Amino acid sequence: MQKVRPAAHTEIGRLLSAAASGRGGVLVVSGAPGEGRSTLLGTFTSEPGWTVLTACGHPDEREYAYAGLRGLLTGIGDRLAELAPTPREALAHALCGAGPGDPVTLGLATLALLRTATRTRPLLCLIDDAHLLDRASWQALTFAARRLGPERVAMLWSFPAGAEPPGPPVHRLTPLDPVESRAILAGHAPDLAEDVAGTLTELAAGNPAALVDLAAALTPQQRRGYAPPPESLPPDSPLRRRLAAELNALPPRTRHLLHLAAAAPDASPDTLLAAAFPSGEATGPALGDFAPAERAGLVSVTAAGVRFRSPLMRAVAYTEMPAARRRTVHAAVAGVLQARGATLPALLHRAAAASGPDDRLASELAEAARSADPAVAAEARRYAAALSPTPAGRAGLLLDAARSAWLAGRPHEAGQLIRRIPPAGGGARVRARGLTAEMSLPEGRPGARDVLLDVAAELAETDPGTALEALALAGESACRSGEQSRYSALARRVAAGQRGDEPPAVALAFHHVAGLARIADGDEPGAFVRLREAVALADRVAEPGPLLRAATAGILVGDPRRAGALAGRAAVLAREAGAAVLVPQALELAALSGMAAGDYPAANEAALDGAAVARGTGQPVLAGAHLAVLAVLAALVGDRETALTRIAAVGDGPSRPLCEWALALLDLVDGRCPAAAERLLAVVTGPPGPGSALLRVAVVPHLLEAAAQIGLREPVEPVAVAFDRWSGRTGQPGWLALRDRCRALRADDGEAAAGHFDAALAHDGEAGFPRAHTELLYGRLLRRQRRHVAARTHLRRAAETFRLMDAGPWAAQSVRELRAAGERVEAPAPTGPALTAQQERIASLVAGGATNREVAQELHLSPRTVDHHLRNVFARLGVRSRTEMARLITAR
Repeated sequence: MQKVRPAAHTEIGRLLSAAASGRGGVLVVSGAPGEGRSTLLGTFTSEPGWTVLTACGHPDEREYAYAGLRGLLTGIGDRLAELAPTPREALAHALCGAGPGDPVTLGLATLALLRTATRTRPLLCLIDDAHLLDRASWQALTFAARRLGPERVAMLWSFPAGAEPPGPPVHRLTPLDPVESRAILAGHAPDLAEDVAGTLTELAAGNPAALVDLAAALTPQQRRGYAPPPESLPPDSPLRRRLAAELNALPPRTRHLLHLAAAAPDASPDTLLAAAFPSGEATGPALGDFAPAERAGLVSVTAAGVRFRSPLMRAVAYTEMPAARRRTVHAAVAGVLQARGATLPALLHRAAAASGPDDRLASELAEAARSADPAVAAEARRYAAALSPTPAGRAGLLLDAARSAWLAGRPHEAGQLIRRIPPAGGGARVRARGLTAEMSLPEGRPGARDVLLDVAAELAETDPGTALEALALAGESACRSGEQSRYSALARRVAAGQRGDEPPAVALAFHHVAGLARIADGDEPGAFVRLREAVALADRVAEPGPLLRAATAGILVGDPRRAGALAGRAAVLAREAGAAVLVPQALELAALSGMAAGDYPAANEAALDGAAVARGTGQPVLAGAHLAVLAVLAALVGDRETALTRIAAVGDGPSRPLCEWALALLDLVDGRCPAAAERLLAVVTGPPGPGSALLRVAVVPHLLEAAAQIGLREPVEPVAVAFDRWSGRTGQPGWLALRDRCRALRADDGEAAAGHFDAALAHDGEAGFPRAHTELLYGRLLRRQRRHVAARTHLRRAAETFRLMDAGPWAAQSVRELRAAGERVEAPAPTGPALTAQQERIASLVAGGATNREVAQELHLSPRTVDHHLRNVFARLGVRSRTEMARLITAR
C-alpha cells in the first residue's frame, strides 16, 4: 500500500520523526470501509528501530474492561517491574482482569509504562478500529496520549470516516486515483484488458478492498472483456457483506426507498416516493424516511436526487435485491416517469424490467436514442441490443451503443460493447473495426490508419457512407510514403458514388477526402481547391465531427485563423451535445491554429483546457499532445524550465516530434544551431503524427534559421522550396511574411536578403512574436553589414516586443545585438501593471486561493517556475503579498 498512499505515509513519517526526537504525538487515520486503514497500519508493524505494539478493537469485547489495553501492552508487560509500586500495582490489577480501578491512576500508570519502554528505542502504538475499544481502555489510552509531549512515543489510531475523536490531528484517506487503482488491479489480474480495468476502476471508486475483491472474482471471459463486467462486488466479498449490513440495519421503509434510488439514480425524491406506493396510500413512505440513511452517511438527499456515498454502496443496494424485486422496482419507476412525460427514462426502466427479447421495445429505445446525448444514447442502445431477437439487430445496436459510449468519453465501455458484437453481425463487424481504429487515432496507436483504409476498401461499394468516413478519418495516411497511391485509388472509388445533392456535412467530407487524395497525387493546386471548398461548407454545418474535418482542411491550406474559429466552434458544439471525447480533439486543433496564427495566449488557453479534458475522458496520449503543444509555446518564448517540465510529462509517443521542435527552439535560444538543425530535419522527414500537417511547415522557418547560421544548404533546399511554394499558395499574410523571412535567410547576398526582410515586415499579417523575431534577424544582418543605425531601429523593436511577451532570452539576445550595434542599453524600465497571459492565469488562480503547487499542477509547470512568475507579478503590480494581489485582481 505504500506506493499508493504517499500522502498518508508522508504524514505518518512526520509523526515518527517527531516522536523519535522526543516530541510524542497521535495521528488518527480515518476512512470508509475498505479504503485501507488496516492495511496502512499493517505496513508499520515491523518498523525498523522501533518497538511496535498493536491492538485492535472488537465489537464483542467492548463490554470487557481493559481488554484493549491488555492486548496493546502485552508486548511490554515484562517492563512492569521497573515501575514504582503504586502505578505497577494499579496497572497489574487492571491487566489481570480484576476489575476497574481509578481512571486517573490507570492513565498515569499507562503513561509510565510507555515511557519505560522507550529507554532503548522509540515506541509506536498501532490501534486499529479504535472506536471499538472498551471504554476503560479508551480512557486510559487517551489520558496517556494527551500527556505525550516529551516522550518518544507515537500513537497511530484508525477510525471510520465520520467517527473521528475530537482533539488529535486526522489524516483522512481519500479514494485512490485511477493510476493507483490500476496498479492494484495489475497486481491481482495482470492479464486484465485495459477497458475492463477502466470499468472496475470506475465501479470501485478508488476503494482498494473493492478493487481486490472485483479482480479476484472475474471469469476469464470477463478479464478479456468478452463477457459483461460485474455490476457489483462478488457475493462472498467481505466488503459487500459489510456494506449490506449497513443497509440491512435501516428501517424497512428506508431500505425500500434506497432500493428505488439504486435502480433510478437520476430520479428526484418525489419520483421515488411516487414509485414506492403508486396508489398514493397515506401510509406510504414520506421524505422523512430517507433520514435514517442520511444520518448513517449512506446517502445525501436533495431536490435533484438521492446520491449514494459511493458507486459501491449504490451497486450493493441494487444487487442485494432479488431479480424479481429489481424488475418490480424498475416497472414502478417506469410507470411514474411515463405518466410525467419522461419517455426515454421510462423506456430505460421498462427495458430493465423486461425478462426476455422484445423487438417492439428495442425499436422504441433505438428511435428515442437518436435525439439523446451520447451517454444516455449508449445506455438506451445497450438495452435495445439485449432486447433484440436477431443477431444482426443486436450487432448494429451494440455498434451504435459503442460509438455513443466513446463519444460520451467512456472508451472502456465502448471497447467491451464492440467485443460483444456477435460473429453473425455481418457489416457491423467491419464497421466495428473502423470504430476501434477511430478510437485509437487520438492515442497514436500504430496501424489504426491502415485499418481505416482496409475498412474503406471493404465497404466502398456496399456502404459508401462509412467508407467515406473511414477515408476522412485516415487523413494523414495520404501523406505517408507507400500509402499515397492506395489512398488516392480508394478516394476515387468512393467519390464515384457522389451524386451532388448530399447534405453539407457529407459534401464537406467528399471535398476533404478529395483534397487529401490530391495531396497523395502530388497535385497541390488541386488539393487547395477541394480543401477550400470543405472550409467554405463549414458555415452550413452544425455538427462537431465535420467541423473538425473543416478545421483540419483550414490548417492544410494555411488559414489558421479560420481553422481556429472552426475548431473552437466544434469544441462548443461537442460540449453541448455531450460528445466529450471530441472536445480535446477540437481544442488540439484550436491550439495548433492559434500557434500558427501567432496568437500564443489563445493557443496556450486551448492546450491547457484540452489537456485537462483529455485526461478526464480517458485519453492520456491526447493529453500528452496538448502538453507537447504547451512545451513548444514555452520554448518559443525561451522559457526553458517550463518547456522541459512539460516535455518530461509527455514522455515518448506520437507527440515526440512536437517535443523535438520545442528542444530545437531551446537550442536556437542557446546558439546551438547544429543541434537545432539536426532535430528539425528529423521532424520534417519523420512519419506523420499528431499535428504533423502543420508541424511539417511550421518548423521550416526555424530549420532555415539554424541552417543559415551554420551554412547548411543542400539537405534543407528541397524543404525550403516546398515551403516557399506552399506558403505562397496560401495567400495568408502571416505565411507570406514567413516566406519572405526564409528567402532572406537563403539569399546569396546582403542586399537581396535586406530586400526580403523588408518585404516580410511589410506584410500586415506578421505581428507579435513572429514579427519581433524577424526584426531580430534583420537587425543582426544589418549590424553585420555595419549599418548600425538601421540595425538599432529593428533591434529596439524586437527587444521591446520580447520584453512585453515575457520572452526573456530573446529579449537578452536583442539587447546583446543592440550593444554590439553601438547602443548603450540601460536596464529596462518597469513595464507597468500589464501582465502576460501566463502571469494573468497564475495571478487569477492564486487570487482564488490556490497554492503554488496547485497552480503548478493546473498549468503543468514546476512549483519553482510558478514562484518565479509570481515574483514578477508582484513586481509588475506593485504589491508585496498574495493578499494584496488578490484584492487588486478582484477589484479589476
